[in-house]
Amino acid sequence: MDYFLQQLISATALGGTYALLALGLAIVFSIVGLINFAHGELMTVTAYAIVLSMGAGLPFVFAAPLGIVCAMVVAMLLERIAFRPVRKASGATLLVTSFAAAMILQILFQNLISQRPLPVTLPGLLTSTVQLGGFVVGVNQILSIVIAGATMLLLNLFLTRTLLGLSMRAIALDFSATRLMGVRANAVISGAFAVSGLLAGIAAILWVSQRASVDPYMGFTPVLKAFIAAIIGGLGSLSGAVVGGLVLGFIEIFFAAYLPDAWQEFREPLALGVVILILLVRPNGLLPAPKTDKV
Repeated sequence: MDYFLQQLISATALGGTYALLALGLAIVFSIVGLINFAHGELMTVTAYAIVLSMGAGLPFVFAAPLGIVCAMVVAMLLERIAFRPVRKASGATLLVTSFAAAMILQILFQNLISQRPLPVTLPGLLTSTVQLGGFVVGVNQILSIVIAGATMLLLNLFLTRTLLGLSMRAIALDFSATRLMGVRANAVISGAFAVSGLLAGIAAILWVSQRASVDPYMGFTPVLKAFIAAIIGGLGSLSGAVVGGLVLGFIEIFFAAYLPDAWQEFREPLALGVVILILLVRPNGLLPAPKTDKV
C-alpha cells in the first residue's frame, strides 16, 4: 500500500506539470486556433533565466519569479512578431510558424548560451525528502502538487472574476461577436499568450526541480506530452487539459511502476496505446470544448 501511495504522489506531481503545460496550449488554441509548439521553449527560457540570474548572484527565490516574467515577455513577443502577422492564415501556416519559432529559439539557446546541459543549483528544500508513513517522498513532488493545484485554482478565478479573463472566455466562444462589442482583440490575445507564458514558467520550475539541469531541448519532450494531454482532454478545453494531464501522468508513472521488467522498454508505446484506446472511445477527448469561432 505504501508503494502504491508513493506512486500516486509521483503520478499526481507529474500529471500536474503536464496539466499546467496543456492549459497553456489550450488557452492559446481556444482563442486563435494555434497549437503553439514553441510553448516548450518558454520553459527553456525560464530555466536559462534562472541559471543566468543565479550566476549573477541572485538567490533562487528571486531568480524563479524573474524566469517566469521572462517567459511571459517572450510569449508576448512571439505573439506580436511571429503569430500576429499570420493570424488569419490557415491552420497549417500557423503550425509551421510555431515550429519555426521553436527551432529559432533552440538555435539561439545553442549559440548564445550553451549546447551542453547546464546545472541548476536548487535550494536545499527542493532536494530534501520527508517521511510519510512507510515511504519517502521528495519535497519537490509535494510542492509540485501544491503549486500546480493552486495555479489551476487561481487561473479559474482569473478567467471567471477578472475583465481580461472574461474577455478571453468570450473571444474563445465567439471572436467576431465579441470584437463587435468593443473588446480589444489584440490586447486580449496578447494577454492569453502572457498567461500561457506564466503557466509554462511555473511548469519549468517544477520540471527543473526534478532534473536540476537545463539544455536547449529541455522543453521539447514535456510540451509534446502536454499536447497529447490536451488531445486526451479535448483540444481547447481548459478543464479537459487538466484531466488529460493527470491521466497521462498516471499512465506513465503506473506503467513504469507496475509493468514487468521485460516489458519496461515498451512502456512508452503501451502508454500511447492507452491514449489511442481513450480516443477511440472519446474521439473528441474526455471533456471536449464547445465549437468556437476562431480569428
